[in-house]
Amino acid sequence: MWIIFDVGCVAFLFSVLLTPIIRDLGLRLRVLDRPDGSRKIHVEPIPRLGGVAVALAYTLALGFILIAPYSNLKLDIPRSLVGAFALAPAALLIFLTGLLDDLRGLKPWQKVVCEVAAAAWAYHGGFGIHVLRGHVLEHFVSIPISIFWLVGCTNAVNLIDGMDGLASGIGFCAAVTTLTAALINGNVELALVTAPLAGSLLGFLRYNFNPASIFLGDCGSLLVGFLLGCYGALWSHKSATVLGMTAPLMALAVPLLDVMISIIRRFLRGQAIFSADRGHIHHRLLDHGLTPRRAALLLYGISSLAAVFSLFQDLAYTPVRAAIIVLFCTAVWVGIQRLNYAEFGLAGSFLFGGSLRRHIDIQLRLRQFEASLAEAKTIAEIWSRIVEGAESFGFPGIRMVADGRSYQKFRTDKNPNKLWQLRIPLGESQYVNLYYDSTSDIHPLVLKESPKSIQSGLVEALNATAKASAEAVGFNQ
Repeated sequence: MWIIFDVGCVAFLFSVLLTPIIRDLGLRLRVLDRPDGSRKIHVEPIPRLGGVAVALAYTLALGFILIAPYSNLKLDIPRSLVGAFALAPAALLIFLTGLLDDLRGLKPWQKVVCEVAAAAWAYHGGFGIHVLRGHVLEHFVSIPISIFWLVGCTNAVNLIDGMDGLASGIGFCAAVTTLTAALINGNVELALVTAPLAGSLLGFLRYNFNPASIFLGDCGSLLVGFLLGCYGALWSHKSATVLGMTAPLMALAVPLLDVMISIIRRFLRGQAIFSADRGHIHHRLLDHGLTPRRAALLLYGISSLAAVFSLFQDLAYTPVRAAIIVLFCTAVWVGIQRLNYAEFGLAGSFLFGGSLRRHIDIQLRLRQFEASLAEAKTIAEIWSRIVEGAESFGFPGIRMVADGRSYQKFRTDKNPNKLWQLRIPLGESQYVNLYYDSTSDIHPLVLKESPKSIQSGLVEALNATAKASAEAVGFNQ
């Protein structure tokens, strides 16, 4: 297997030689990532075309072993690289998408469309998920799962590329893990395409680690994520475990976990899924006082530990695999808890602390209150139902002016002049005032929604009452 070692070394050398050239080119072309004092924590503008160096080193390394005069080899190298040739058009599409984003800027949906197209192309070339839990998947199931996996991996590495050396270091760890699994399982084809990726990233990391002189850019992070996703799918084909994708998932645990957390956080906050923020895992580590170097090294260590889990899970006996998965999931849960995401704490309190039940109860009571007001036939009946509803929600005072008359009721222990009032206009000098103070036990949702319920219910009831009064006057005349 010296050829696998050779191709990795060649990729490393090409990457070390090409990266400074691409860095200088980026400086001359002014393709720079400029600091913003928030998410981008570097001090000076940094060239962001590092993905060009990685892609060139990877391609040249594969070309080298095709033309190198290897002798006494029982391995048919061109035949072993058929998969790489089939993947080349999809990988090129991903690379050009990222490069265009680096040079001109693309909208998120434009990038996703290109990623989906590349993922579909890769699936057609044989880089799909065809087996899950030991069962062969039908095409209508396999295609969406494969595209979801490939697009997810592509964006996961792209999103975690927010700190010096992070995406390239974690990508290197995942590539080495996939390479190791390929060698253990005797998958020479997979080893031949992952070795140059590992070598290219290691050579690039020399310039990308803190303090970085060049960044991967989208052309690099998208390409690395896409290739790792494709090679993870190949790994699942030859995996010894019936769970198939579990080992590749563990190998890419850090970037995939980061993108999952980002999506959930933004959903809980009502933000756009593709919006940028400062809530990624590496940002949280920096907020906890770690330097960029220590944060990167910590995440390298976590990725390495996840890699060990993935290899054990791939090779262990069935009873042990389940224990490994449980242990791994427990470690992930503890890690997320240590990051102290406020969104998850509030969501957990809302779901399991009784807030959700109270929210639903108040919403139902408000709907019932609105319906009861709408069904009232007379002013006296309207006033009676308003008083009953206001007291049930905790308002200590209420006043209504309707049909030329005024109605009010206050708790005896409350001074109306010292209460805040919430006025609900009903049109034609008619209104309802709800009174409360800081000691009133009123849920914020009631303060927000009760005016809408009263206005909607009373307008309908008052209109019906006025119409009935007009018809009665006409009848008497």
